[in-house]
Amino acid sequence: MTTSTAAISGPTSVNARLAAELAVGEGQVAAAVRLLDEGATVPFIARYRKEATGSLDDGQLRLLAERLAYLRELDERRNAVLASIAEQGALTDELKAALMAADTKARVEDIYLPYKPKRRTKAQIAREAGLEPLTDRLLTDPGVAPEQAAAAFVSDEVADVAAALDGARHILVERAAEDAELVGAVRERFWQNGSARTKPASDAVGTSAAAQKYRDYFDYTEPLDTMPSHRVLAVLRGEKEQVLALSLDGGDDVVYQAMIAEALGIDLTAGAAATPWLAGAVGFAWRTRLSVSASVDARVRLRLRAEQDAVSVFARNLKDLLLAAPAGNRTTLGLDPGFRTGVKVAVVDGTGKVLDTCAVFPHQPQKQWDAAKVALAALIARHGIELIAIGNGTASRETDALATELIADIRATGAGAPTKAMVSEAGASVYSASAYAAHELPDLDVTLRGAVSIARRLQDPLAELVKIEPKSIGVGQYQHDVTPGILARSLGAVVEDAVNAVGVDLNTASVPLLSRVSGITETLAESIVAHRDRTGPFRSRRSLLDVPRLGPKAFEQCAGFLRIRDGDDPLDSSGVHPESYPVVRRILDRAGLSLTEIIGNERALRGVRPAEIADDRFGVPTVTDILAELEKPGRDPRPAFTTASFAAGVEKVSDLKVGMILEGVVTNVAAFGAFVDVGVHQDGLVHVSAMADRYVSDPHDVVRSGQVVRVKVVDVDVDRQRIGLSLRLTEQTRPARPAAGAKRRPDKTPRSSGSPRRGKESPRAGGSMAQALRDAGFGR
Repeated sequence: MTTSTAAISGPTSVNARLAAELAVGEGQVAAAVRLLDEGATVPFIARYRKEATGSLDDGQLRLLAERLAYLRELDERRNAVLASIAEQGALTDELKAALMAADTKARVEDIYLPYKPKRRTKAQIAREAGLEPLTDRLLTDPGVAPEQAAAAFVSDEVADVAAALDGARHILVERAAEDAELVGAVRERFWQNGSARTKPASDAVGTSAAAQKYRDYFDYTEPLDTMPSHRVLAVLRGEKEQVLALSLDGGDDVVYQAMIAEALGIDLTAGAAATPWLAGAVGFAWRTRLSVSASVDARVRLRLRAEQDAVSVFARNLKDLLLAAPAGNRTTLGLDPGFRTGVKVAVVDGTGKVLDTCAVFPHQPQKQWDAAKVALAALIARHGIELIAIGNGTASRETDALATELIADIRATGAGAPTKAMVSEAGASVYSASAYAAHELPDLDVTLRGAVSIARRLQDPLAELVKIEPKSIGVGQYQHDVTPGILARSLGAVVEDAVNAVGVDLNTASVPLLSRVSGITETLAESIVAHRDRTGPFRSRRSLLDVPRLGPKAFEQCAGFLRIRDGDDPLDSSGVHPESYPVVRRILDRAGLSLTEIIGNERALRGVRPAEIADDRFGVPTVTDILAELEKPGRDPRPAFTTASFAAGVEKVSDLKVGMILEGVVTNVAAFGAFVDVGVHQDGLVHVSAMADRYVSDPHDVVRSGQVVRVKVVDVDVDRQRIGLSLRLTEQTRPARPAAGAKRRPDKTPRSSGSPRRGKESPRAGGSMAQALRDAGFGR
């Protein structure tokens, strides 16, 4: 019986499924879906539509939006399959019911496989030759001898008995390969019981120096369903580089062949005349079709899961980095370290405007140590510099030592000295060479732009990092091995959420920063900046409506996330949305105070009951948020600014000693632990097992990127440049492993060949550093 192809699942069933997956009410989901379909952004819905969604947070909304897109694609594909099968006159109630119950795209494709238009197969050719009855007879009457049964099918199109049986086997194999229930069961068993096996791609490759980074995988096996994402991506990269050979093994072949036989109605233990032939056909079906498809599916599933995990880790690290503590609007000296090309220097004021630039050459080969200090001291005195930002790349420790010595010299004069901090250079070179950097800093050389970016990163990491493509900010593992589209969507969402959580100063924000605000596209951001440059600073949020192409919908989405300092209305500097200003007026009437009197007045605000202010449009959640904003208007969710102090004399891996307790900065958090920069040009690893005196399932529960931590050195492998660290400062340690051929010096600290040395030149003939500092303006 055939049936029509009505749409199977509409909005109601999708909403119900989303509600079940998120463990929330269907009404909450329906409201969120409606808002998303109307063009509202996740940050806007999470912040300003809590009444509608029952206070779904941005994480829930992101997941909802992602799953909504998948389920709609599933419905679209399902209906296309229904139409295709109906056109063939093969759609039955049973088949339609199976498609209705399919909850994944893979399941829909399994069901569709027998009806899917395909090229002419060997099984199809066999059917055209009239061999399907032979297949049916061998299945229904296994007592008949295969050769005897096949003899009746020899014809002009079938050359002999062997050709007839070969055709029958192809028909049998195709039946098994297109059995949706069988294919699904085999796929799941392969995944649950299978394993990944790796070995060197060849004997020659296995002994090469370039392949040694993969030596842990030269004889390696791990179950598919528990293999961690970082190992999956490492193995896949090794395979891509033709260093490793990867194979997937589903387990005992006999079990799978029994599954195929059962699906085809074959008794492999019957001992009938046709049983050997049938068993051979079953084995052939497993080897040539089902094992291949199950292996391919497992590989895709393995990679997809690994990518999802890797993207999740990258996203969490990126969020931590974007929301790192800002040093604030203080004049900053940015140092982009280098040896041969020198240290590039830039001075920026509190707003990030470039005041001065130069280059100094304190390190080898020039070794103009004192001259570099004199030049930097002059800049510090001239511009009243409060902060020194040092890039953490090549020559960073040597430059840090230069800054440390300079600060000590300045303090010795009795003057106040700047605070120094190490800053991640990740993505700085990408920014320096970008079209935006050329537009923003057209008169600066590419190398000096990097120093400017480093200084600005210390002042406000979020405002500077949004200028760089998220994937170029290296805080992920194997990000270059992840499908670009998946990575871009996830990281873009992280940046959007971070920017809107902090809020943006409308009168100072750059185009890249504005374009991450809810409802503002890059074109609209450019239009806002052009309007600002032409007419001067915005005095109110409402004046945004004067910007060309910024209509009521965009204003609704963006206004609450934009801040105007010292504008016409104090509320414009808060997170209160303009649509909610009437609520503030009701609060003022209830409290009997003016706006300036109530802002920051904790006692008065806490005396207001949200339920007494709420109405049909603005409920208790919104009123509660407004009261919190009035208590601390424009509050920044980011932590307070702190800096790490690297240990003096510890500049490379060989300087490390087991048992040392050092201060460092978390640079990256992975599923297996966290990487910490302790100032030796090579991050150390705190394994998840060494993060606390309790079981830790997720390293993000203990540390975050950018956090300053104290760690203990528990292992040093100089040859492999690997450092083992522990957050447990009472951790038992083992002796360090020196570099091959190196002599042990148990009682002496090895001298760093790369440590900064003062050059022989003097800052001036017959002068001294103290005099040079006095000349610069210190100690007067």
